[in-house]
Amino acid sequence: MKHQYKPLLLLSLMFFMVGSLFCMNDILLPSLITHFKLNYTQATMIQFTFYLTYIIFPIPIAWMIHRFGYKISLLTAIVTCALGCAFFFPAKIFDSYPLVLIAIFIISAGLTIINVAANPFASLLGDPEGAHQRINFVQVFSRIGYAVTPAVATSLIYNQIGEIRYHFPYLLLAAILLMIALLMFASRLPAMKPEDDDQFTLKGIIQEKYSHRHLFYGIFAMFFYMGAEACTCGFFIPYLKTVLGFTDQKAASYLTLYYIFTAVMGILAVIALKYVKAHKLVGYFGIGMIILYILSIGFNTGYNEFILAGLGLFLSIMFPTIFSLAIEDIGSFTGKGSALLNFAIVGGSIFPPIQGMIADKHGVQISYIIPLICFVMVTIYAFYFTREPIRKRKKILA
Repeated sequence: MKHQYKPLLLLSLMFFMVGSLFCMNDILLPSLITHFKLNYTQATMIQFTFYLTYIIFPIPIAWMIHRFGYKISLLTAIVTCALGCAFFFPAKIFDSYPLVLIAIFIISAGLTIINVAANPFASLLGDPEGAHQRINFVQVFSRIGYAVTPAVATSLIYNQIGEIRYHFPYLLLAAILLMIALLMFASRLPAMKPEDDDQFTLKGIIQEKYSHRHLFYGIFAMFFYMGAEACTCGFFIPYLKTVLGFTDQKAASYLTLYYIFTAVMGILAVIALKYVKAHKLVGYFGIGMIILYILSIGFNTGYNEFILAGLGLFLSIMFPTIFSLAIEDIGSFTGKGSALLNFAIVGGSIFPPIQGMIADKHGVQISYIIPLICFVMVTIYAFYFTREPIRKRKKILA
């Protein structure tokens, strides 16, 4: 099985930063609750703003990839993320929550480009049968970025006298992102474009989607998965603080453990995918998620912090594997299919405010019923609505 390793390593570096930027939402939410004196519903505007871009930009981004190719699109993405991080400086100067949300929106616009472009690009960097492994490989680095961020970001945000400097980590990220952009600009990253196809129109994309049923079902699965991930991570530290009485620093250490579990299992999953079919792995891990959610909601075991961190083990493979299952064997429609899948990421905008309202009324522990419901839907998808089960049904009918 052949892979183009040098471009994959550059993509991996980029995904490391993607992981850090996503994880910053989980650190930012509890710090801004304290700083701006927000309730949970108000604080979830962070996730709402962050994931809102996925309903606005995927089709324009797919057009950009179609027109200019993957390399220019990814460069645009990294620079946009850097600008969003830099915007935290005026947000801090004016000490404005609305300006913070604008900065988050800009960052998310850049990350949307990466999610639309980078995953199908990784799938093209080698033999088709290795696509699942390549997407999981580069996504492992995003999990590593998740893992190292909580401790570093928390130490930057909270100083010794208790001042909350929420802009510090973002200014550091802006500088690193600009360096990665320069490295990518100077590299020999293949200037690939999606395969030639019919005229690029929104109507044509939506119509063609229905000819790939597994893509259609994958969009729904991604919607619920992203809702579950945003809810799980966004309320992780509030759960440990309100239910178990942890400090911010101690809670952040268990969030780090959560992401370490995610990164390690992500690496192991790359190997496991050689022996276990991708849709079955998603289904088995979905069952694991459901069990741990039930334990964290209904029981105070004395080990709830480890149960919550253990969710990272099963969540690890979900995004890249659902993504690769949905775009499997769709040929020249891969770039546009990726754009449609990224529409589904808006689930991360829809479900956290619902969880926030439940948390304000009934407590954070009970609010975890929202990601539990989401993962029930993902597990049903994995066992019954991916491409392979559809093939089997067709054989039976034949």
